[in-house]
Amino acid sequence: MALSARLELRQGQSLVVTPQLQQAIKLLQLSNLELEAYVEGELERNPLLQRDETDAKPDADGPAESSESSDADFDQDRRELDLTGADGAAAEQSVDARQDDLYGDASPAERAADRAPDNDQPLTDWSRAGKGGGVDLEGDVFERISAHEKTLHEHLTEQAAMAGFTSPEHAVALALIDGVDEGGYLRAELAEIADRLGCAEALVEKVLTRCQGFEPTGVMARSVPECLALQLKEMNRYDPAMAGLVENLDLLARRDLSGLKRVCGVDDDDLRDMIAELKALTPRPGAAFSTGETVQTVVPDVFVRQDPAGGWKVDLNSDTLPRLLVDQRYHARISGSARSDQEKSFVTDCLASANWLVKSLDQRAKTILKVSAEIVRQQDAFFAFGVEHLRPLNLKTVADAIGMHESTVSRVTSNKYVATPRGLFELKFFFTSAINSSDGGAAHSAEAVRHKIKQLIDGEHGENDVLSDDRIVEILKEAGVDIARRTVAKYREAMRIPSSLERKRLLKTG
Repeated sequence: MALSARLELRQGQSLVVTPQLQQAIKLLQLSNLELEAYVEGELERNPLLQRDETDAKPDADGPAESSESSDADFDQDRRELDLTGADGAAAEQSVDARQDDLYGDASPAERAADRAPDNDQPLTDWSRAGKGGGVDLEGDVFERISAHEKTLHEHLTEQAAMAGFTSPEHAVALALIDGVDEGGYLRAELAEIADRLGCAEALVEKVLTRCQGFEPTGVMARSVPECLALQLKEMNRYDPAMAGLVENLDLLARRDLSGLKRVCGVDDDDLRDMIAELKALTPRPGAAFSTGETVQTVVPDVFVRQDPAGGWKVDLNSDTLPRLLVDQRYHARISGSARSDQEKSFVTDCLASANWLVKSLDQRAKTILKVSAEIVRQQDAFFAFGVEHLRPLNLKTVADAIGMHESTVSRVTSNKYVATPRGLFELKFFFTSAINSSDGGAAHSAEAVRHKIKQLIDGEHGENDVLSDDRIVEILKEAGVDIARRTVAKYREAMRIPSSLERKRLLKTG
């Protein structure tokens, strides 16, 4: 067969990712801090962009724009959604379905490097290590360290996600973790957390006990003696004599060895060994995660407040919205003086880039508001009654309700925070998995099912009361929960609950 060259015309469809589309996708997933840094770079690069310095009032209409500006902002009726009405979430879609199909859920990999704690801290510092400033919970301020190393907050949050908490317990754990300072001490009041989350204080105390078993040992203690006691208990060295030493650190700081021997009931040699053991501990378990870099505050992107007329109102945080203008006068001046084709092309590109950025920022804000409003509508019971009333929710439910792609909702809810009367939460917090109902009714939250399994097992008081996984499946199906045995076993193991045989053995041995 002879080979020859020829020309052919073919018609086909393809999706081209333009630089403008890439920019829109990038802006959508940025946090407010990352967005501010990106805008600063664009202001330096593009001479036609300038920051709108006019004062913006949160309760007023969008900032008035000069004739030189594009539509960088939108009216207050678009920044605020009244959830008491049926059309509360009516805002324009940020990008069309063709753009949404390009979105993915990939997140940057975390890099962690732990440093060994300093065990040579003087004994006199132990009486002061538990003092200092804490986290401002009333302002719902969440602090995180901007660094390449894993922060203490991230480390504890990861452990909480793997601890097998029920949905209410997990919410309490996150609130407790947010009250931990850089030294690893809990600065939040349990009663305040219980009141804010609408749960019993006993639940907060129960979750705190489990959280105090997280690594590093001694974390989330409320005082230096409690921190040292947690470490000694982990080593199985917290006997009555050591307890007397830990509870009288003031005598140790004053070097009152006679008083310590009398309190602990030991001689000189034993006291010397006990002090040596104490020196091997660290009074600041969270210090290993300190980076020494700038601490940045998590600023909410959205505010949720109760409407006096009933329902909830959702507002964007105008302080986090970059307000940019396109200087049309300067463009007219430099475009008229441009001589070469290269200069004209540069001016044209700058104008197109500036206009697109302004519109992209506007669309980003509208999309965040639209998604946040739908989440608040779906989880209104949580805001009204507390963590016990979180509903099963996934990305698809929200995406279908507002006419967007799931990947768009995923990008919008990443690294975005909402300030509510019950605290500051990441938008992803409100998504919980669901388990089908056996009677065709409403689906059950996976966290709620875990809680039911735990309640059933907690109700075992003797050998004959121990429930096998199969029996738990039967009980749950009678309650309308369609669940497989392997799922029950997975949830039980995630909550660190032993098998029925092991539980029988433990009950038999007392």
